Amino acid sequence: MSAVICLLSSPAALSQQGSDPAAGQQAFNNACRTCHIMREGDNRLGPNLHKVVGRKAGSLSGYNYSSAMKEADFVWDEAKLDRFIASPDEVVPGHKMKPYGGLASKEERTKIVAFLAQSQ
Repeated sequence: MSAVICLLSSPAALSQQGSDPAAGQQAFNNACRTCHIMREGDNRLGPNLHKVVGRKAGSLSGYNYSSAMKEADFVWDEAKLDRFIASPDEVVPGHKMKPYGGLASKEERTKIVAFLAQSQ
């Protein structure tokens, strides 16, 4: 039994959990779509997240980011997105995503990050 638990908690298994496109879309819709969309060039209350993995934080033209996000010195990768979705205040203090305080569910974050990464 412990071998099964070990296998299910491995990084490869966690990535596979988030690889169902329908589940990822649903998790994104539930947690993010109020403010974000995946369509390139279509900024809403938040910037569009099309090809966010690999993009420098605060750099999408046509969106008015907070100064904190503009000054954030990193490129979005899957690990950084997961940390930001979990606790945005810890990753970029001063961001504009209030009142969003984070998503506690690792399973839902994994689905969302996989969904965002597939738009690359």
